[in-house]
Amino acid sequence: MNCCPNFSYFNMLQGSIAVSMSIYQTHFCFLCCHLTSGEKEGDEQKRNADVQEIHRRTVFNSRVSTPKTIYDHERIFWLGDLNYRINLSYEKTHEFISNHDWNGLFEKDQLRRELRKGRLFDGWTEGVISFSPTYKYRFNSKKYTSDEPKSGRRTPSWCDRILSYGKGMRLLSYETVDMRLSDHRPVKAVYTVDTEVFSPKKLQRALTFTDAEVEDRLSSEDERIAGIYSLGLS
Repeated sequence: MNCCPNFSYFNMLQGSIAVSMSIYQTHFCFLCCHLTSGEKEGDEQKRNADVQEIHRRTVFNSRVSTPKTIYDHERIFWLGDLNYRINLSYEKTHEFISNHDWNGLFEKDQLRRELRKGRLFDGWTEGVISFSPTYKYRFNSKKYTSDEPKSGRRTPSWCDRILSYGKGMRLLSYETVDMRLSDHRPVKAVYTVDTEVFSPKKLQRALTFTDAEVEDRLSSEDERIAGIYSLGLS
């Protein structure tokens, strides 16, 4: 099992880092980023541009038969402060939160809209969100910030997300963690993932199979078939 990671990172306005690794014969990519913030109209386009730039500029120092780009991997996880917001007013958003109506609120989520359209994250999936927005909390509190003037307050949003891409992955859980050291609440996800495994002994035996052994086996097979044919005619 090869678990030696290969890193690729670069600085944007915010930043990203990607790790390439293989578990047995399956290539994994873990990408963590902090996309452009802001809840003004059109700010989501800046985040979209960040994602496109990450895809364009993330290149691994690959060896023979190892991935060079993000999409060269079979299993990919994209996580971090993606900063996508909710297209509702501050007051309307808090109304949904008070009612714990996560489905209704999630309909207005910017990232959900991008996933549905398939323009930015085509083929990517995310688990069902059944928890409160992860931003913006008061420090060391369960409550959202609400005492700032309107010019400085922030509408609660699911800024912190985990996405996955590839076959052979099943999401078991997707939830927040009650850590109050920041104005964000971290999220965590648990997956089961299929990996491709082969037997080194069988591979080595196949690679060292000699021509004489092949001919001997073919001759034996021909004799066996001839014997069966002769018995059939008797």
